[in-house]
Amino acid sequence: MSPLSLRVTRALISVSDKTGLVALGQALAARGVEILSTGGSAQRLRDSAVPVIEVADFTGHPEILDGRVKTLHPRLHGGILGRRDLASHQEAMAAHDIPPIDLVVVNLYPFEETVARGAVFEDCVENIDIGGPALIRAAAKNHDFVAVVTAPADYDALIAELAAHDGGTTAALRRRLAGLAYARTAAYDAAISRWFAQQAQDPFPPLLTFGGRLAQELRYGENPHQRAALYLGGPARPGVGYAVQVQGKELSYNNLNDTDAAYELVAEFERPAVAIIKHANPCGVAEADRQVDAYRAALLCDPVSAFGGIIALNRPLDGATATEIAKLFVEVIIAPDADADARAVLGTKKNLRLLLTRTMPDAGGPGLTVRSIAGGFLVQNRDAARVLPDDLKVVTRRAPSAQELADLLFAFRVAKHTKSNAIVYARDGATVGIGAGQMSRVDSSRVAALKAADAARLAGRAQPLTQGSVVASDAFFPFADGLITAAEAGASAVIQPGGSVRDAEVIAAADERNLAMVFTGIRHFRH
Repeated sequence: MSPLSLRVTRALISVSDKTGLVALGQALAARGVEILSTGGSAQRLRDSAVPVIEVADFTGHPEILDGRVKTLHPRLHGGILGRRDLASHQEAMAAHDIPPIDLVVVNLYPFEETVARGAVFEDCVENIDIGGPALIRAAAKNHDFVAVVTAPADYDALIAELAAHDGGTTAALRRRLAGLAYARTAAYDAAISRWFAQQAQDPFPPLLTFGGRLAQELRYGENPHQRAALYLGGPARPGVGYAVQVQGKELSYNNLNDTDAAYELVAEFERPAVAIIKHANPCGVAEADRQVDAYRAALLCDPVSAFGGIIALNRPLDGATATEIAKLFVEVIIAPDADADARAVLGTKKNLRLLLTRTMPDAGGPGLTVRSIAGGFLVQNRDAARVLPDDLKVVTRRAPSAQELADLLFAFRVAKHTKSNAIVYARDGATVGIGAGQMSRVDSSRVAALKAADAARLAGRAQPLTQGSVVASDAFFPFADGLITAAEAGASAVIQPGGSVRDAEVIAAADERNLAMVFTGIRHFRH
């Protein structure tokens, strides 16, 4: 049975992050706690007039091997691991002159930060902590008698506990801190393991570990009866996870998911671009020389679905575009930055979330995506494939014109971020009809054409927006019917991966209708 409260008489402090160290040391010293410490931690405490005993003096053994060995000593680990309720442990500690240690305050060498700043291999290895994790795990194992603190964020809770319990810690706090301690060492080891796998260019090692820190608990998950939280972990990537929220109410689970999809999509384009997302699918995407023109073109594609959507931009948001966006109810805007005029315009929309990231993600960069299934995880490389003009194979009698070619490449990039089966019509650097997530590719073609016709009516145009457009398919047309539907909608050129056993039939159907068609050899399923 764990004691309810144990007085702290001796503490070991060895921290890399010295935030809050002096205040903690002063609080402990004021209660008469004997403090053991090492290196820079000891010096920082001494400089603030906090009495300290150097670990080397306590153990009788100096630091060796350039500091690699300084806390790996029986007098420290015995004082931490010794059980106070076992006579055999107490006798052994007395026989070997091992006094008990009741509090361990340790945070680890900054391995993750060292990797993040692009340090050389040797520096990363030197920032793998050995003694720290050993101390933390020992204290956490013996949490019936020892409190362990691994983060400055927990110093205030510890100080408050000592004040409330006459210099002691309760079993409840010790157990909570032990759980946090093991989570910290697990995440630390996961980062090291992942880094070694990357050095070996092994994306799928025999044991795959993940670590993340809680960024925020969310109001609920996809539905109100589900609980949810946001965790951040792994290499930082510009986007919703690391964005600064300038204004607006708390982000929801669905907001985060949709905003991530929107920002990854808009990062595909070099020119000023705008993507409008609803339920993780694009309902309008466009690029133009002026940001406001790109927004208007994106909105034209499906203004009905855009209501309550997410808007992503790949340039700092300007005042003119913000003024146009403010006419529509949207949930989230995400951009690298926003100028003063844009912030002023959107400042009147108190519930609208404005997220700023400073930089854009690299659409062609490395990374993994992870999805849970019952009993495990599906892990794959990020879909970083990008189709360029030289990758295309013209398979029809007519080759696409320069404008058609530009629109085909644009449409195929949008299709990459649209749920399969995906069909995307585009014209002049803007989507004009999108069919997503249908069980049949021909149905996706029909849905996209219907949406384009609806958008034309809303805009007061006589012809569907798909007249004179091009069409992209994320995967091959298994039959000619999907392509025929696209031709009937007014498309003049087609981009698709190719590879169907009926490719010849589909090509013949395109030739019959004077369509230009190119094969990419790359598929972009998105489930």
